[in-house]
Amino acid sequence: MLEIFFAMVAATLNGTPSAQTSAQAAGVQVDTNSVVIGQGMVIEGTPVPATPNAAADTSQQQFNMTVVPAGLTPEAQTPSGKFTTAAEVKPILNATKGNWVAVREYDGQDLLYVTHLWAWRCGLKAMAISVNGETMQNWPLPPCHTEFSTPNAVLAEDGAPYLTLRLGSVQDITIQIVYDDLSMDVARFARGDVLTP
Repeated sequence: MLEIFFAMVAATLNGTPSAQTSAQAAGVQVDTNSVVIGQGMVIEGTPVPATPNAAADTSQQQFNMTVVPAGLTPEAQTPSGKFTTAAEVKPILNATKGNWVAVREYDGQDLLYVTHLWAWRCGLKAMAISVNGETMQNWPLPPCHTEFSTPNAVLAEDGAPYLTLRLGSVQDITIQIVYDDLSMDVARFARGDVLTP
C-alpha cells in the first residue's frame, strides 16, 4: 500500500516545474545545482520539485506528502549503539524538538541552521523545510559516515548545515522529517522562539 502511495507521489512530481525554473522565470540567477527558498535567496542543494500550492500549513495538515521522496524503504531497527536508527534517535529528537532549527543574524544576513537534525541524521531518511509558508522543499541530508566511530559527524565535504537569507526575512519555519522506519514528524517555529545571539 505504501509503495502505491509513493508511486502516485512520484507521478505527481514528474510533471511539475522545478523551483529553479520558477526562480529563473522570476529573474533570479540560479546555477544548475541550486534552488530558491525563503524570500528569493539562492541556496545550494537539489530538492525534489514540489507541486504548486503545496506550502506546508501544519494547522491544517500534519504532513506534506508531496515532498516525501518516492521509493523509501524502512530499515532494520536493531540498535547499533552509534545512533544510526530511528529507534535510537527518535527519543532524542522528540525531547529536543525546540532545538531542531536556529536563526542567527550574522554579517547582515539571516542564517537558518539545522545543525541539530544533521547531528542525528543517521536515523533519518529525509528532511524538508518551508520558510515563511513558502512551498516546502527537500533539503538533502549528508551521508551517514558509518566508516567512522561517530557516523553522525558533519565533515567538511558534507557542506554547511545552514541557509543564508536576507536579514530579518525568516519569520516562520516548518521542518518535516522522515525517520528510517518511515515514521514522520513535523514542527513549526516562530523566529522569536529560535533566534540566537
